[in-house]
Parts: sequence; structure tokens; C-alpha cells
Amino acid sequence: MAHDPEEPALASSAKGGGSSTEIRAAREPLLNGGRGPSSENYSISAAILPFLFPALGGLLYGYDIGSTSCATISIESATLSGTSWYDLSSVEIGLVTSGSLYGALIGSVLAFNVADFLGRRRELIAAALLYLVGALVTALAPDFPVLVIGRFVFGIGIGLAMHAAPMYIAETAPTPIRGRLISLKEFFIVLGMVAGYGIGSLVVDTLAGWRYMYGASTPISIIMGIGMWWLPASPRWILLRAIQGKGDIQNLKDTAIHCLCRIRGPAIGDSALEQVDEILAELSYVGEEKKVTIGEMFRGKCGKALLIGCGLVLFQQITGQPSVLYYAASILQSAGFSAASDATRVSILLGLLKLIMTGAAVGVVDRLGRRPLLLGGVSGMVISLFLLGSYYMFLDNAPAIAVVGLLLYVGCYQISYGPIGWLMISEIFPLRLRGRGLSLAVLVNFGANALVTFSFSPLKALVGAAVLFYIFCGIAVASLVFIFFIIPETKGLTLEEIEAKCL
Repeated sequence: MAHDPEEPALASSAKGGGSSTEIRAAREPLLNGGRGPSSENYSISAAILPFLFPALGGLLYGYDIGSTSCATISIESATLSGTSWYDLSSVEIGLVTSGSLYGALIGSVLAFNVADFLGRRRELIAAALLYLVGALVTALAPDFPVLVIGRFVFGIGIGLAMHAAPMYIAETAPTPIRGRLISLKEFFIVLGMVAGYGIGSLVVDTLAGWRYMYGASTPISIIMGIGMWWLPASPRWILLRAIQGKGDIQNLKDTAIHCLCRIRGPAIGDSALEQVDEILAELSYVGEEKKVTIGEMFRGKCGKALLIGCGLVLFQQITGQPSVLYYAASILQSAGFSAASDATRVSILLGLLKLIMTGAAVGVVDRLGRRPLLLGGVSGMVISLFLLGSYYMFLDNAPAIAVVGLLLYVGCYQISYGPIGWLMISEIFPLRLRGRGLSLAVLVNFGANALVTFSFSPLKALVGAAVLFYIFCGIAVASLVFIFFIIPETKGLTLEEIEAKCL
């Protein structure tokens, strides 16, 4: 389309300098009768597309995880790889599987520097382009170095998408269903994993099947890119630029109203101007017109938001999620499940369980709240890790205990850390810190994932599986204490109210 709804937000104007005094309200809108979530006018049908296209970034992330587990089998096969360089070392296979993870770490660093300038929408368009290029380069790779480059490029797209998607969804979603929509993005990640396992199992016996596995993600990346090009910018990002004097205040307000009307649909009626004015007043009241310096990021409200966000995603990874799934096939085999002989089938089975439990969390998160799901789910993880440690320590003749522990862990993770971790980091950061703060949280997430993944084998050899699971159990107990004393409840609050009342 010819008109880019973000262009006015990137224009500078001499009039912009006095914008903060123009919009500052004498009253305290968050404490004295703000509009509140119940009075937001929206329709479910209008909320679908502003959620769906960013969520496709999560779907492609999950698909990469699922398809890569099957692609490595195909690439290493002398008869099925379709290459002369199939005989890869363990280090080279590690580069294939973790190449996108390294790229995601770089994408998180890039997001720290460019996110607030580009805006959420443009960052997601860039992510879709990187997904497309990375998938094509990987699928058409003539040799191993080009294959690794393709995996790396795709990973940069993951880093940008997993940074911008929760921000865009959080900033455009109606408050009453914000938790449900952001949690549904985790559902899309798991759905992508199941799709990756499924497509991988279908073509793993095909000549050069790995090329089809990686190439299959290109249509989704194209749909994501076109969808994000069609969607408007985040109204809150536009209004942040307005109160920080980065453009003409009236021009930016008009753009924000236009974007809000497109996102909420006809249901918003004539209330768009009132909502924009209310958001501006709230942003001004909580001091969003001030830019965050590096030093300020670690103090006061910003420091507390970083503690909450980075702490959650750190515990999300170091409570053992990658390691527990590593043992899934052997646990089910020991219990006599015939499907356990096929790792792909086991992965699909667990993926379906993850889908069901994530769907359960999506259904109740805006009714029960974030804290009850975190406290209940992590308590279940503590029990499951204790059962797994006990199985490997002295109950190896009772494989049913291990199966119960495995399924309990997967289910409890998917109603707690799985969706709620991404939900909280998209809500908790003040708007002026949201771009950089969320990039740090995503960096911690992928960094901790890499640390747990790569340290697992040496730790297992050093202390054994039983002690390793007991260690994860202790970490899960510590995370339970962290949640109880540090994590606030954000259910039913607007993003501006979260900043004013929870930080």
C-alpha cells in the first residue's frame, strides 16, 4: 500500500518541542477514574488480525525447533541427504541445530538498538523478511557453510520477532483480553513445534527431505510480512514519540487515532479521540516523556521492571525445561510405550500435551490472573522434578513414576512459565523502556536457553541425572519464592496502570 501509517511518527517538527506541556494533565488519571478496562470498546473479530500476523512470528520460531530435530536426521543420512557433505561432525551438527539460537541472540542485541526507532510494526516486517531469506538460503544451500549462514539469518528473524510480537500484541490488544491474546502467542509457538515435527516425519524419508522441511516455512513468512505491512503502527508507540517531542503533536495524535480505529474496528465508535487523550494523559502522568538513560534502566521503576522481566525468563529456562524434554524418549521407552522407539512420535505426543495445557492457560489467564497460574504451575514443576530425581536415584524399577513426573512437568510448565513468562515481560516494562527492556529479557531468555542446553551433557556426566534433576528442583523452589515476593498481579489493568500501580 502506498501510505505508511508510521511515516508521521518519524517526521520531526519544530512544534514538537512543547508537546509534553500540551498534553500533561493536572489530574491523576490512573487513580481518579480513568477509563478502565471494562469501558474499552472493541470487537473480537477486529482483534484477530492485529494478533494473528505478529503471532505467526512465534509459529515460525516453534516450527524451526520442531523441523530441525527431523532435519538433522535427514542431513546426516548417506542415502537421503542428497548431498556429498552428509558426513558431519558433532560440532557441525551442533552448528545446524543451534545456528538459529546464535542468530536469535544477535537479533536481541539488534532490537536493543533499533526497536524504538523502527517501531513494533517495522521490526516485525524486518523479522518476516529475515525469516524468508533465512529459510530460502537454508533450503537451497549448496554446501555446509551456506547452510549455517541460512540458519543464522533465520535466527536473527527469531530474535526480532520474539521481541516485537509480544510488544505489538500487548500495545494493541483490548485490556480485558490482553492476557489471553499474548498467552495465545505461546500456543502458536507450540503449534509450530507440532507442525515442524509432523511435516518432518512426513518427509524425513524423502530424498533431500531437509530442504523441504526448511523451505516449508517460506509461505508463512510471506503471509506474516504482507500482514504486518497492512496493519497499522502501534498507537502507543506513536503517542510515545508524541510526548517525547519527536514530531508534531497534532499530526501524531491524528495518526494514533487513525491506527486505533483500524485496530479496534467499528466497535470503537466515537471514543477513539477520548481513548487517545486518556492514554496521553496517563503517559504524561507517569513521566513517559523522559528518555531512559542506561543508568536509569537499573534504578527505580525501570530497575524493578527489569528484575521482574529478566528474572521470570531466567527461571523459565534454568528450571530445566530443555533438559527434561531431552529425557522424554528414554523415560517413555523404559515404561514400555511402543511409540517411544520413535523420537518423532514421542515429540508429537508431548507437543499435543503442550498444546492442550497452553490452551487451558489461555482460557483462564484473564479470569484467574497471572500469579495463581505461576504459583500453581511452578509448584507442580517442583513436585515433578522431585519425582524425576527420585526415579533416577532409587526408583528405577517404577517407570510409571517417571512418566507421571514427565507429563506433570510438561503440563505445569505450559500453564505457568510457558505462556505467562512472555505475557509478563510484554506488560511489565514502562512504555519508554519497553523496547530496550524487552530486548534484554529476550536476550536473557535465549542466553539462558543456550547455557542450559550446552551445559546439560557435562553436568549429567559430572553429577548424574538424579542429582541434576534435584538441582533443577531446588532452582524451581527458589523461583517459587521469587514469584511469591516479587511478581505483581497485572490482570485487568491497562499498561499505563501497571506502570503506575505495580512498579
